Amino acid sequence: MNDGPVKRLAMWSGPRNISTAMMRAFENRPDCAVWDEPFYAAYLAHSGVVHPMHDEIIADGLPDPEDVVTGLLGPTPNGESLFYQKHMTHHMIDKMPRTWFGEATHGFLLRHPERVTASYAAKRSDVTLDDIGFPQLVEIFDQVCDVTGKAPPVLDSDDVPANPEACLSALCAAWEIPFTDAMLTWPAGRRDSDGVWADWWYAQVWTSTGFQTVPPKPINLTAAQQKVADAAMPYYERMRRHVLDAAAC
Repeated sequence: MNDGPVKRLAMWSGPRNISTAMMRAFENRPDCAVWDEPFYAAYLAHSGVVHPMHDEIIADGLPDPEDVVTGLLGPTPNGESLFYQKHMTHHMIDKMPRTWFGEATHGFLLRHPERVTASYAAKRSDVTLDDIGFPQLVEIFDQVCDVTGKAPPVLDSDDVPANPEACLSALCAAWEIPFTDAMLTWPAGRRDSDGVWADWWYAQVWTSTGFQTVPPKPINLTAAQQKVADAAMPYYERMRRHVLDAAAC
């Protein structure tokens, strides 16, 4: 039980960025609660975008974004001192409040646009630049810099599986929290904390017990998908300048 203030860890990424594995790593800490994509239901309710399991996600979540903010800033379920919040940048449409940014500690995950596009297209063949969240990633990064007065840490999603201890240690140091080996492995399977959409997206994570290094698959994008990946590259290159020291990871 924690009697002190809660440290709220807002981790931002687009889809297909090891974001769920990162959530597993933090959830395996005894001092950390997690929340899986808090704004997803509100995003679907207010954007008009239709996703797989659309109605189930809205019914299971918080369609009012102000209710989401109340939860983000509220107590942790069991008095944990850390509250890891897995956020998708594309969920942050104009209706989503950002006044809470100054009350959280932020971080960002980044992955090459071609790999993101290929991974996303394996689940949804029609993919747009907004779907993979790169413009929103830069926009939110800049807003966090303005609110906090400093650049938040950025991790390359391909660096972490190759050297998880160094990368997670570097992230924890940037966030001014202790690293623990408990973050490196976790039990396989579903979690109560997984969003209702997990049946559609999380099959690979459910079989994992830690960060997995796998040989990169050949990338075969359609012309339309390649156009999306190319459009994301300037945003990717902008964020690359802030990635935590690769030598440390």
